[in-house]
Amino acid sequence: MSATSAPQPVKLSLPLEYQQALFQELRSEDELIVLARGLGLMRLVTNLLHSYDAAGNNLIIIVGAEDRENAWIGEALAEHAAISMSPKARGLTVVNTDFTSVGAREKMYARGGIFSITSRILIVDLLTSLLNPETITGIMVLHADRVSTTSLEAFILRIYRQKNKIGFLKAFSDNPDPFSTGFAPLATMMRNLFLKKASLWPRFHVVVAESLEGKKKKAEVIELEVPMTDSMRDIQNAILECVEVSIHELKKANAGALDMDGWNLDSALLKNFDVVVRRQLEPNWHRVSWKTRQIVNDLTVLRGLLHSVLTFDAVAFLQHLDTIYAAHSPPPGSTRQNQSPWLFLDAAQTIFETARKRVYAASTRPAVAGPDIDALQPVLEELPKWSVLAEVLEEIDRDLWFDPPVRDDSNGTILVMCSDANTCRQLRDYLQTMHVKPKTNEPERAKMKKTKDVRDDDDDDDDDDKSKLSAAFMMRRKLRNYLNWKKEFARVSATLFSENQRALNGATDGRSGQPLRGKAPPNKRRRVRGGGAIGAISGRAENGSVVPLADRPSDVAGLVAQVQATEEEKAQHQKADAVADVVADPLDDMEDYYQLYEMQDLVVIHAYDGDQDEHVLEEVKPRYVIMYEPDAAFIRRVEVYRSSHNSRHVRVYFLYYGGSVEEQRYLSTVRREKDAFTKLIKERASMSLVMTTAAADAAHGHGAGFDDPQEAFLRTVNTRIAGGGRLAATAQQPRVVVDVREFRSSLPSLLHGRSMEIVPCMLTIGDYVLSPNLCVERKSIGDLVASLKDGRLYAQAEAMFQHYKNPLLLIEFDQNKSFTLEPFADLSSASSASSASSSSSSSTAPPSVSSDVQSKLVLLTLAFPQLRILWSSSPFQTAEMFEALKSQEHEPDPLTAVRAGLDRDMRADDQSFNLEPQEMLGIVPGVTPKNIKNIVLETENLREVANMSQEELEPLVGRQAARQMHEFFNRNVVEE
Repeated sequence: MSATSAPQPVKLSLPLEYQQALFQELRSEDELIVLARGLGLMRLVTNLLHSYDAAGNNLIIIVGAEDRENAWIGEALAEHAAISMSPKARGLTVVNTDFTSVGAREKMYARGGIFSITSRILIVDLLTSLLNPETITGIMVLHADRVSTTSLEAFILRIYRQKNKIGFLKAFSDNPDPFSTGFAPLATMMRNLFLKKASLWPRFHVVVAESLEGKKKKAEVIELEVPMTDSMRDIQNAILECVEVSIHELKKANAGALDMDGWNLDSALLKNFDVVVRRQLEPNWHRVSWKTRQIVNDLTVLRGLLHSVLTFDAVAFLQHLDTIYAAHSPPPGSTRQNQSPWLFLDAAQTIFETARKRVYAASTRPAVAGPDIDALQPVLEELPKWSVLAEVLEEIDRDLWFDPPVRDDSNGTILVMCSDANTCRQLRDYLQTMHVKPKTNEPERAKMKKTKDVRDDDDDDDDDDKSKLSAAFMMRRKLRNYLNWKKEFARVSATLFSENQRALNGATDGRSGQPLRGKAPPNKRRRVRGGGAIGAISGRAENGSVVPLADRPSDVAGLVAQVQATEEEKAQHQKADAVADVVADPLDDMEDYYQLYEMQDLVVIHAYDGDQDEHVLEEVKPRYVIMYEPDAAFIRRVEVYRSSHNSRHVRVYFLYYGGSVEEQRYLSTVRREKDAFTKLIKERASMSLVMTTAAADAAHGHGAGFDDPQEAFLRTVNTRIAGGGRLAATAQQPRVVVDVREFRSSLPSLLHGRSMEIVPCMLTIGDYVLSPNLCVERKSIGDLVASLKDGRLYAQAEAMFQHYKNPLLLIEFDQNKSFTLEPFADLSSASSASSASSSSSSSTAPPSVSSDVQSKLVLLTLAFPQLRILWSSSPFQTAEMFEALKSQEHEPDPLTAVRAGLDRDMRADDQSFNLEPQEMLGIVPGVTPKNIKNIVLETENLREVANMSQEELEPLVGRQAARQMHEFFNRNVVEE
């Protein structure tokens, strides 16, 4: 379809100059748009789609959209259609895995409209000609930075450009970082997208700056630098020291093997630093030491702690540390030492001790207090941002009362933005309880006054405390919950210790038959110089690792008594319980008890959510925005919001911890984006223009359109006659029948790039059919381990031998990982080895042959001697293998390949193709590839099969299989 009729008048919502310039560019030519994050990319996309939707005779395909973006586009198109009063607008239709009807999709494509289709469904529809590429008006690609040479999106665009030379193609991205890494990244991306022009729009673009920095458009910004407490600064410095030492150990252990120039403390503050390190180590992952693997995992934990110390309250951070220590310590009763290396540093001891002192510490009362001089006292350090947030809210209230602003189009709402949902809950609890003062009882107050030599003017101080906002109520409640959790945690640990100790005492050494002992007898232990001093150091284990100090039960009991709920706290809890007890409300007299809040009285707390934040600003219309944590993209969204609405005044409070990782991460993000755009601009200035022709495309495998009959014939001539080969020449294009489930991998795209015709079918046997005699079952490493473990591979090999002369098993590795089975050999045995015994006993246990991948492959070849196994290091090598295997073979028949494994008495069209329930049913005990056909044909769904009795199942699967299936579906999942 093509938009040949006169354009329909539409109303667009693009008020800013740079938005209008971008829209005019996109309407006139095909290009890649790289826009700085926060400048309203989705608004631009929806307006562009509406301009095509209003015409009513277009077929537009959206590729790469996420579910939330589909919802956004659908709502925006419906709103635009209502405002423009476009009678021909049809809105957005989402085609995903839930939409399984082929006939319905064919009718929808014939009607036209705007469709957002998952890549896997779209590529199958294009290859089967269910969707004719020539009828497509244009394709829009979202998240263009994710498109790679082997991705399905590049495969889709290649087919589209081969058969449709006039349709438009536009790509969008708001992430410039992937375009600036590697060799000529922009040129490579343009080649994958089949585009010739790139349009770059950073924040420092002249048109963007003029649109957002006018005198009447700027928002009022108040920057508040919040100083960290001494404890928080000590913890942050200690964590940074641990990160620096970990990076140094990584460099030392892998010196000369990798490019480690970017491994430094500044890069460690970025979000994906640990992912980058792991990706560089993956090709040699089987060669790196256990220590290196442990340090890579530790980097993720330590970088998480850098964020947690600034966002978690003191009690939650201490609890988080307890769980980290438990997860990184050996199991109770184990003699194996496998703690993380950072736990042996002095900085780790600083982290644990300082975090504990933020919550509770030993009493500082004088010795005359009596025998409880070492009693624990709650400290409950509050986050500094809490008090600043309360002061900002008070300042806003004062301004609204004494200096009311001029009435404008905003609602007057206060919007508080933070990083995640946990911080939202934390701030909500604080704002709700900061006015509640938990008062201690009179005896305790008298005792405190006597021991602290309280002055006569304490009453005045009490009056001041009443007006001071505090998080004492919330923190006391959190401390009570933490102490209860710690008591339960200690009980569970003791139970595990006793169980492991019994396992150790009952285990025997397989070599001598003697029982294993956890420790050597006293007269056989090796003496260590200074060993007594090591054990005497507080907070250290015998091996030197950090051990959190264990408090005495009497001290903990005293601490629990001090934070018991007071009358005010009990009253607050009763209010909450009363609200929770309301089960149902008939709402008959709702007007007497309920009323709507005024928007100007609301404080809305929301987490940063990408493009959805634009919706929040438009719907809430805030007058005051408090950025509890810095976010560069949201700052731009506020700029765009303020510049788009001259009648709405916005004041922004920008909070950040001075000298913190939070500030450094924010500045680093802004700097990296600027550097990425600068590199893109330089590359675009020197980038050569790629001119593509049909002959050039065919020569490089991109065309495969075979427009020239002579060229098509010459490309199919096989001139290899050595070894008894024959000179073959045919005008028929090489064909490969591919199972539709295989389009999750990149192999079909690579085969198509080698000028092969890809025929997607629902195959029962095999994944790829190369010829009437060659059938290939492809296995990735993870799938190989799983199929060997559950025996599925044996059934698949047996089925291939029943229908094909030369079955092949392809074991394909990831091109970015090591080409060896060593790192994967123990995947299936890891769980059984760890659960069978403790660390000390598992080392002496005999190896389990049945759980070894190599052993199972040997058993498979013994069971099927004629099965050929192909080892491929990457999908690229697999494509070369397939091309070589097909060179002397006839082309496969798709209909014959589909019929293989199906009931011969039925037509292929009558077979059931709903594979997900069949795959679930196939793993039920008693179900085999032979009897599953009877179950599928006689029942409608899995629920009917699960509810059938044993007598009803016997005619379908036999007596023994029916008994196994009935026992499986009626087994109690709680009790054995």
